[in-house]
Amino acid sequence: MRTLIYGMNLTLDGYVAAPGDDIGWSGPPSDELFQWWLDLEQASALTLYGRKLWETMSSYWPTADQQPGATAAESAFARNWRDTPKVVFSSTIDQVDGNARLVTGDAVAEITRLKAEDGGPMNIGGATLAGAALRAGLIDEYVIAAHPVLVGRGTPFFPALDSWVNLTLLETRTFPGGVVLTRYATRR
Repeated sequence: MRTLIYGMNLTLDGYVAAPGDDIGWSGPPSDELFQWWLDLEQASALTLYGRKLWETMSSYWPTADQQPGATAAESAFARNWRDTPKVVFSSTIDQVDGNARLVTGDAVAEITRLKAEDGGPMNIGGATLAGAALRAGLIDEYVIAAHPVLVGRGTPFFPALDSWVNLTLLETRTFPGGVVLTRYATRR
């Protein structure tokens, strides 16, 4: 059975985006934090995206390594992004390109099926998609990179839940700029 990991940058008050899908509060990550995310992505065998995050990522990463001034880490992330298989969940887009396939049906059923397969870990991104997987009890690990900013409202990292989810701390680390990364496993 595969491990499903949900991780994103978020504000200290728990939002992945401020109103209007504004992520300007996160600024460019430190080299150390970017490397940490790159290592996590390189360990992933499959990435699951909701529509909004897919549109953000697919508008930049396919050619990011060809941009003037691209760092070695950005180039490595771009290559890894292109090479890693992706599943995009959306009922509003018609097609995806590159190393991705589109699922327009029941996301929870498809994620359950993918988790049951043999293979390496999967990352899930996008608060709405991850929220559905969380409510279904499918997420095994949470990675939170909390930035020292409060935005007051926006898109929350966690959805409203019907019951508690008990977690075990796996890792905590502080990065330049006061970003605190924590990684938790779901206790079953």
